Amino acid sequence: MRFADALARRPLVLDGGLSNELEAAGHDLSDALWSARLLADRPDAIEAAHRAYYEAGADVAITASYQATYEGFARHGIDARRTSELLRLSMALARRAGDGLGRQVWVAASAGPYGAMLADGSEYRGRYGLSVAELERFHRPRLETLAAARPDVLALETVPDTDEARALLRAVRGLGVPAWLSYSVAGDRTRAGQPLDEAFALAADADEVIAVGVNCCDPRDAGAAVALAARVTGKAVVVYPNSGERWDAEARMWRGPARFAAGQVAGWRTAGARLVGGCCRVGPETIARVASELSEPSKPSEPPELSAPDRPAGRDV
Repeated sequence: MRFADALARRPLVLDGGLSNELEAAGHDLSDALWSARLLADRPDAIEAAHRAYYEAGADVAITASYQATYEGFARHGIDARRTSELLRLSMALARRAGDGLGRQVWVAASAGPYGAMLADGSEYRGRYGLSVAELERFHRPRLETLAAARPDVLALETVPDTDEARALLRAVRGLGVPAWLSYSVAGDRTRAGQPLDEAFALAADADEVIAVGVNCCDPRDAGAAVALAARVTGKAVVVYPNSGERWDAEARMWRGPARFAAGQVAGWRTAGARLVGGCCRVGPETIARVASELSEPSKPSEPPELSAPDRPAGRDV
């Protein structure tokens, strides 16, 4: 079944944070490539992490290509040909992880923002000083390689501002693969401070985009964003917040309390969410509970609570 058809039939469960599952298995992700380094060094570990999420009930695995870019790998002495191989490998690992499950699963090819390549926390601020055309030139080669590997959907994720959203929407044109666009947000604004209704509206008429929403945000911001995305775009909504902890880019560690609770899923679903999972610090046990919640009949929910607009968020890879 095609991904879009499955999405029309029922809500689908996304996986959780890839890096926290890899770290739990004892892998060091402290360098600038983060989990993308393991595409070259320990691909078996990435496949095992994907498998853990599938076995927890995820319908969709998001590939380890979030921070895998031609420019980022070049800084580590990896040439363009090998980078293309590693991008294709990210797809193959997610596919293989789903073998033998006895049910259909899907693969979303991750494309993170420009700031993820910089590995300095700017992916949570945006406004890099680049034009939309320059950002499009950065994203297009990687998206072409990923699309050629035939994912079920492209995950344009953790987008911090509308300039990068415009660039990504241009970059996916003509690739022949559907995409979702998800912003990282704070309150009712993008991480760069733009009104979220205006940000969502950019994707309303993009034929390639089949879902719009948010990821790697405080879970308390998710419900209002889901409802807004559904209202503004009329498309399916994707939502996968982080745990609610905050990423300290300088110290390279997580701070603050976890706030993700599977009980929030019913409210997101009622507000229009069709793709639901977790991002940073959300592991297989929580995804299993999300899957259980989504299997229940839809029910009314309380109005979502917004967190303070300046509350930081995070994203793993």
